[in-house]
Amino acid sequence: MHLRGHLAPALPTSPLLFVEGNCAARATAREQKRDHRERGGGDAGFCRITARLADTMPSPIPVSRLLPRGLAPCLQLGACSSPMVRRYERENTLRVPAAAPHEEERALQHQHQREPWSSVVNWQELRALRPIGSGGFGSVYEARYYGEPVAVKKVKRSSHHRLASRRSFWSELNAAHLRHDNIVRVIAATTCAPASADVEDSVGTIVMEYVGSVSLQRLIYCATEEDLCADRCVRYAKDIASGLTFLHAHRIAHLDLKPANVLVTQQDVCKIADFGCSQKLDPSPTPTPHIGGTYTHRAPELLRGRAVTLKADIYSFAITFWQLLTREQPYEGDRQSVLYAVVAFGLRPTLAMDLFRSGLGHRCEALLGRCWQGEPAPRPCAKELLSQLEILHLSTIKVT
Repeated sequence: MHLRGHLAPALPTSPLLFVEGNCAARATAREQKRDHRERGGGDAGFCRITARLADTMPSPIPVSRLLPRGLAPCLQLGACSSPMVRRYERENTLRVPAAAPHEEERALQHQHQREPWSSVVNWQELRALRPIGSGGFGSVYEARYYGEPVAVKKVKRSSHHRLASRRSFWSELNAAHLRHDNIVRVIAATTCAPASADVEDSVGTIVMEYVGSVSLQRLIYCATEEDLCADRCVRYAKDIASGLTFLHAHRIAHLDLKPANVLVTQQDVCKIADFGCSQKLDPSPTPTPHIGGTYTHRAPELLRGRAVTLKADIYSFAITFWQLLTREQPYEGDRQSVLYAVVAFGLRPTLAMDLFRSGLGHRCEALLGRCWQGEPAPRPCAKELLSQLEILHLSTIKVT
């Protein structure tokens, strides 16, 4: 399959991907051995297959999906470990080269310092797991790590979609090296676990900052109308656009932006979460296949099977912002009918509502119309979107 070829590049030289790739290889070997025995095959023939696989199985994603282009294996080495584990200096932490930032990143680094994350999870310090949510490829738990509250995501192994579940785990790490106030921070991640960790059906485990269990989806459809006033809605939208601006500056497309994937902290700040569908895009316009996402928020060009661009997130933002303003579901009807109407007839959520007849409503309507254009080129970039929302937010403050 072309997809398999795309996700299995040559063996990377990065120490991080080399170790994680070998862990993935051993996990794949165990799966194939189980399948081989169920078909009645012996161990001798399988050992030869396993030996070749363990030597050649790379990480499911290219180096550029996790590490910036400026990374060179021969440069200065720095420990890749979580700030939480500084006092545990004898921990087995990987060492990766320090990267020279892109020019487009330098302007952002004075405001959002890049911090290391750990490729080793100290399982003895991970305690009190309590389930708080689940999705297509994993479950999320509230826990404590070195005494600090964290969220733990276990990406489960799918018997029907093995490659997709592995891809989901590695995609979660696309933004692991980034730090921003409107993005959920990754603390540690690994594909390896001790036998006592009860992760037999898990592809990998990701430890993240805990920002609570309240999603924007829950606020939209469960909060009172007074709780979601115009000022608050635009402020939330500005938080999301700020996170997108930072991600897009690093050429990362989220590709599954929706209210359920935006968490609201106790400080009333929105943070973008769940990067399981994300992609790190190369500057060259090479077509990149896209799998996953939520059909109601997926850009029309992706529904047509066209190349992924950063503007796909702008379309998803528009649907999310519309939900914030209206507190309604974007579409009615069965999935196939909605997909066909969005692509063939330009179907969009209705704007024939009273809230779009005010001065603020007209400005929101105009912004939505630009963001959910059928073609990606006319849509504003994330930076322009953020600028427009800041102006919009000032107008809500004056009104109130």
